[in-house]
This record gives sequence, C-alpha cells and structure tokens, in this order.
Amino acid sequence: MHTVGELLRQWRQHRGLSQLDLAIAADVSARHVSLVETGRSKPSPDMILRLADQLQVPLRDRNRLLLAGGFAPRYAERSLDHNALSAVHDAVRRVLRAHEPYPAVVFDRRWNIVMTNRAVDPFFAQVAPDLLRPPVNLVRLGLDPRGLARMVVNLADVRTVFRARISRQLATAPDPELTALYEELLAPEPDDTPGNRIETDVVLPMILRVGGRELRLFSTITTFGTPMDITVDEIAIESYYPADAESAAYFTT
Repeated sequence: MHTVGELLRQWRQHRGLSQLDLAIAADVSARHVSLVETGRSKPSPDMILRLADQLQVPLRDRNRLLLAGGFAPRYAERSLDHNALSAVHDAVRRVLRAHEPYPAVVFDRRWNIVMTNRAVDPFFAQVAPDLLRPPVNLVRLGLDPRGLARMVVNLADVRTVFRARISRQLATAPDPELTALYEELLAPEPDDTPGNRIETDVVLPMILRVGGRELRLFSTITTFGTPMDITVDEIAIESYYPADAESAAYFTT
C-alpha cells in the first residue's frame, strides 16, 4: 500500500516534473513538496487535490490519493443512466441525435461502448452477434475480422491510429486493463517500420466498403470540461463525418 506522498511522487515523475516545477505550479514551497513526498508532512485533502490538479491526475486516481492520505473520496462514480447524471445523459443523447444521419458512439476510458446513435445500427448489423455482447469494445470491434474490420479498406491505418491514441492515453494515465488491450490488439508488428507509421491521425479518413461503395469518414472526439463525476470524466463522444460528397450522399439519400 503506497502512501499519499509516494503516489504523488510517482505522478510527478510520470509527468516529468521536478519538485521545484510542481511547487511553482501549485504555489507552494519546494520544501513542502519534499516533506509531503517523504511522509514528513501530512497534507490536507485540499493540498492533495491542489497538487493533483497541477499534475493533471484523473478523478479516479484523485480518490486513490485521498484514500491513501486517510480522507474520504471526493468524486462519485455512477452509471450514465443514474438519476444524478440525468442532465448529462440527456445532453449526450441530444449530441448523438443531432449528429444523425452520421454515426456517433460514446465510449469509456477502456473503449467500451456506452451509447450510440441510430446511424450506427446498419454497421453493427453486419458484425458477429457475440461481438455485440456487453461490454462491446470499440477497438476489438473495429479490428476483429468478424467485426467492422472486414469492411475497413485501410485497416492498417486504422490500427495505427488506435495505437497512437491509446499510447497517448496510457502516457497520461496508466491503466492495467487498457495496457492488456493494447498488448493484445495493438502491439507493433515486426514489419511496423517508421516508414509505415502515420505521423498524424487528425485528418486520416477511415475507408469502409459497404454494398459495393467506398465510404470515407473522419472523426472528432468530444469530452466534458471540468467534470465532477468519474464516469463523466472518463467518457468521450466520437462523431464520424463524411470526408467527401459521395460519402455524404450515402447517409443523406
């Protein structure tokens, strides 16, 4: 069991900051940061959260810091359909509906699908039923030959984009289950040379072959700002857009 000081030191080192860097950002003395990390000073819950904020610690891990410091957690974790999150749930549903006739999905920190809009249904209808048993993982669904992979023309590019996104996610907040998913589906292949890698996934289209037509789609990811619930902190909305007129016509005619 790590102490709160040890956990804070791990996060500081993970962020590549010195004690002085953190002290300046949090407006405290470097000596105080040192005392907290070595356990010679017990930080208050407010100080723990102050340091965690500067270290960009996710809400789930802020609760762990508080517990390690002997304090009660501050952030609840409730399902998206919980009454307390009804306003968030309604907002997400509005976003999904407003994006129709184009597809959109909501997924959690481990890329398990939480919600979709109706435009996704025709694509899901073409995948193996067992892949749609909850929890439905977007990465596994996208890369499985019995899933969406059989429709994806540029599957190697899509895999590379998934790899880049999850690598960034793990660099921000380590997670054993997400690491296992990465190692299972996204570990670099022997022929994955630098020349085969994509430098950016900003405008890379996903190309799907559906009914003899090729659809070119790009996507954007939306997250909630300043969430106070772990579930809300960890969900994202991925919205897909047609990358050309022919693809737009598929959805609108």
